[in-house]
Amino acid sequence: MNRREFARHLSLMLGTWAAGRRHAPTQGPASLRVNGTRLNEQLTRLGNIGRNPVTGGINRLAFSDADREARSYVTQLMRAARLDVSVDAVANLIGRRGGSDPTLPALMVGSHIDSVPEGGNCDGPVGSLAAIEVAHTLAERGVTTRHPLEVVIFSNEENGKTGSRAMSGEVEAQELDIVTASGKSIRDGIAFLGGEPGNLRRARRERGSVAAFFELHVEQGGILEREQVPIGVVEGIVGIKRWDVTVEGFANHAGTTPMDARRDALLAAARFVDTVHRTTRDIAGRQVATVGRIRAEPGAPNVIPGRAVLSLEIRDLDMTKIDQVFERLRGEADAIGAATGTTFAFQPFYTSHAALTDEPLRRGIESAASVLDLRTMRLPSGAGHDAQSVARFAPIGMIFVPSVGGISHSPQEFTRPDDVVNGTNVLLTSLLESDRPTDRG
Repeated sequence: MNRREFARHLSLMLGTWAAGRRHAPTQGPASLRVNGTRLNEQLTRLGNIGRNPVTGGINRLAFSDADREARSYVTQLMRAARLDVSVDAVANLIGRRGGSDPTLPALMVGSHIDSVPEGGNCDGPVGSLAAIEVAHTLAERGVTTRHPLEVVIFSNEENGKTGSRAMSGEVEAQELDIVTASGKSIRDGIAFLGGEPGNLRRARRERGSVAAFFELHVEQGGILEREQVPIGVVEGIVGIKRWDVTVEGFANHAGTTPMDARRDALLAAARFVDTVHRTTRDIAGRQVATVGRIRAEPGAPNVIPGRAVLSLEIRDLDMTKIDQVFERLRGEADAIGAATGTTFAFQPFYTSHAALTDEPLRRGIESAASVLDLRTMRLPSGAGHDAQSVARFAPIGMIFVPSVGGISHSPQEFTRPDDVVNGTNVLLTSLLESDRPTDRG
């Protein structure tokens, strides 16, 4: 360990110790506080699973051996929190405790623990282990909620939110054959984690079966840190639509075909990439559009590309706005095709619906933060989360805590231990507020 790594490690340990000191549990449901030391120590241990010793990046890809090892560790934590643990048909890991009124629908809380390649250990794990810590605190303090409590670790969040989307009935049969970064198809990955890919209907939840869902998450942006606000109250989660875009031209000899006689698919694709950027910026609003991958065929330096395949992704809080941007881009593509002797075809392959959070739950989160003397601000989420699929069958509330430097999906991703504890205490207090008879029960 070099000097810089040692200093960071020491800072994390001291922060964890301080967090535990400042947020020690107290007696009584109204003043319950989580065990910050325990929570941050568990985050550190989880972070060792799938870590690249050279870069420090986390490679806990969905359906990988590291993913399965991490789920085994999290299962132990769930059982220590006195939860009954099971795996549903889509390989969601579910810990459940009964409530005092078995006729009530469950209160659900959770997130995910899989990572992107060379990612960090905050995106997903903070919310997942916070949910378990909330359950653990309730159990050791002898607090039984009126509603049953479910802690859910969703499967394959980073490759398309498969676990939460199956719960809402959004997963389509053809998706199961998509090969993930682990090298396994989603179908094989679900089976690898103990699910039943041939029977995903069993994972579906009907509207009314869950009283409310809470997800704590790191912001993955820099707004909270810049404004020095410890708690973000999420207004809504953007919708996402993705297309495979195929540009057809004509492959020909690169040396003998004049420049004015070419039907270069890659040239047309390049013009389209630039158009996506310019057109999306020119339209009023907060929408974003991205081309994240491109492939030219046949891919030889002495052959004019006859085909190019690229991706298109558009995000916005308003699904209608996404469609408007797409129609504008499709019109631009037709013009590019006419000018270059090529054709464009768009094949949709992924939709994640925008989701507004529930206003009473927003107010409850703000009230919980106020009780804890923590400032809040409302903000949208530009990243997708499991909560937006759950919103199709239950009210959702989402809590953000600051990301240092606004960095995410990177080995440098980091959220301070105090902020983790603050967010988890807000999660606990919000959950108890939703359990009150005067609210949703």
